[in-house]
Amino acid sequence: MFKEFLLKKMLASQLKGVPPEMQDKILKVVSENPALFQKIASEALALAKEKGLDQQAAIMQVAMKYKSELGGLFVK
Repeated sequence: MFKEFLLKKMLASQLKGVPPEMQDKILKVVSENPALFQKIASEALALAKEKGLDQQAAIMQVAMKYKSELGGLFVK
């Protein structure tokens, strides 16, 4: 419960300008699949450090690697 609250606050700060219903959908997907999103985050951090990319570029590259898994989550 507390973990979900913190996750929601963090996502809200990162998703400013995104409609609340979309924020809720993203929160649900992330909270149902924490291992996948943790893997994406750690790979993105490593890639950013290794290649000197900014955070957003690194996340986009790693997200493309997991495109099929991510696409399946948002279709449900």
